[in-house]
Amino acid sequence: MQIPFIKMHGAGNDFIMLDAIKDSLPTDLQSFSQKICDRHFGVGADQVLIAYPSETCDFRMDIYNADGGRVEMCGNGIRAFTKYLQIQGHTDQNKITIETLGGTIVPEIITDHPQSTQNISWVKVDMGEPILDAPKIPMQGLGQIVLQDLDLKDLGTYQITCVSMGNPHCVVYVDDVENFPVHKVGPVIENHELFPQRVNVEFVQVKNESTVVQRTWERGSGETLACGTGASAVCVAGVLAQKSSRQVTVSLKGGDLDLVWNESDNHVYKTGPAEVVFTGLWTGDKK
Repeated sequence: MQIPFIKMHGAGNDFIMLDAIKDSLPTDLQSFSQKICDRHFGVGADQVLIAYPSETCDFRMDIYNADGGRVEMCGNGIRAFTKYLQIQGHTDQNKITIETLGGTIVPEIITDHPQSTQNISWVKVDMGEPILDAPKIPMQGLGQIVLQDLDLKDLGTYQITCVSMGNPHCVVYVDDVENFPVHKVGPVIENHELFPQRVNVEFVQVKNESTVVQRTWERGSGETLACGTGASAVCVAGVLAQKSSRQVTVSLKGGDLDLVWNESDNHVYKTGPAEVVFTGLWTGDKK
C-alpha cells in the first residue's frame, strides 16, 4: 500500500497532509506519525494532519505530533489544511468550517492577498474565543493566571500567563528571546505538574505595543519555527498582562503572523501563509 501525502508549511511550522476521505491509511496512526515525521528516517515534519468527513462541519482535521501524541488544534496547520482541501478537490469554497478536538474553526482563504501565489495562499482564521479559566485550560489553579510566579528551582523563577486556544499555552516574557535557553526551560514547563495534559510554551520579547517576537516549545515536537495557536495565545496574553495591544504582529522564526483579539465578539483572528513544499508517496512500514 502506498500512501499519498503533501508536505506543507505555515510560517515554517511543517506538516504532512493525509487524506482519509479518499485514501486508505494505517490503523496505528500514532506509530505511523512517529515514523513519517522523523527528520532522518522519514519525511520530516512537526505534525501529521489528516482530513476526514464531519457530521457537524464541512470537514474534520485530526492532528498527531511528531511524538505520536494526538492534540487538539494547530493554528498554522488549519491554514495548510484549508489549502490542502482545495488541492485535493474536496471543496472550491474559500470559507469553510472545520471540526477539531479544540472546537469548530472557520478559516477563509484571502483570494486577493498581494502575497498570494500558485503555491502560497494567505488564510484568515477565526480562532474562536480564548479560554482563561485555569481548570478549563487545563491547569491547576483558579481563575485567570496572569503573570503568576513559577519557581523552576535551579532554572529560576518565571512569570507565566496561561491561555487555551483549544489547546493549552503558557506565555513567558523574556528580555532577550533570541539568546534565551528555550531548550532547557521549555521542556521543564511543558511537563510541569501544573499542567495535567502538558503545555505549549511561548517565550516572548516585546518590541513595542504592536510587535512581539516569539519562540515556541511545542508539546511533543520541541521547538518549532512557528505556532499559530501559540501566537493567538500571545496576542491574548499581551492584553491581559498589559504588554501589547489587541492588534499585534507576532514575529516567529518562520515568518510573521497578524493577530487581532476582537473586543466586540471576543474572538481571536489570525492571518498568515500556507505553502506547498512537495508531494510524495510513502512506501515505508505501514504498521
